[in-house]
Amino acid sequence: MLINDVQAFLRSVPDDQRLRIGPFTAKIDPDDSDWPFNYAVPDDDADPTTDEVEALVGAFLERSRIPRLEYIPRAAPKVEATMLAAGFTPEGRFPLLVCPPSEVVDAPVDPGVRTELVPASATDELWAVARVTNAAFDVPPPAEHDVTRMLRVLAEDGLIAAARDAATGEIIGAGQLLAPKGGVAEIAGIATAPSHRRRGIGGAITALLTRAGARAGITTLFLTPANDQAASVYARVGYQKQGEALFISLRP
Repeated sequence: MLINDVQAFLRSVPDDQRLRIGPFTAKIDPDDSDWPFNYAVPDDDADPTTDEVEALVGAFLERSRIPRLEYIPRAAPKVEATMLAAGFTPEGRFPLLVCPPSEVVDAPVDPGVRTELVPASATDELWAVARVTNAAFDVPPPAEHDVTRMLRVLAEDGLIAAARDAATGEIIGAGQLLAPKGGVAEIAGIATAPSHRRRGIGGAITALLTRAGARAGITTLFLTPANDQAASVYARVGYQKQGEALFISLRP
């Protein structure tokens, strides 16, 4: 079932960042406390006890991380009520979009922009990608761990894409296809510099990554945009809503 396949992908945490706590798989990034890199995902049909939730909270707090979950509620419908009872608050419900590889289409893009995949050897370009991405998501300027994270994506057969201003060669957009697991992969970090927005760059990067993923044998590609307005960008290249993802956390 597609929802369970996506949930299984979310649980595919690198061994050196993985914690198993009750029915949860937690991802804890030792170098980056930012919330997108630290979260837990419940098992399918999980029904956690109060003690298991307390253990999860304790594991995050011991590592100076905000206790939080990212998951597909339809795959674990009993979890939300338990987390709410423990004091967790929803950060948001985000559309889960999926694109069958055969249905991806190219959206119009400004002719002054070109998109390309970034090789692992191009460290300077990865730094430029990190600068664009971090600025777009309003997080601190890039550090070594940002580039290391992208190198890991590439080493595990994921992909990094960049959009360049054709006149200057400057990287003005970026995106990632995270390392696939079991034929499933997530497109993430689609970002455009403020100076180049509304020129079709996000859609062009998404289409490029989707086609490249399909050529690599990935059968299910998904993403979770911030809202329905952002989802419309991805709808233009073939992504359709198949459900929702819930981000929920215990704030101080």
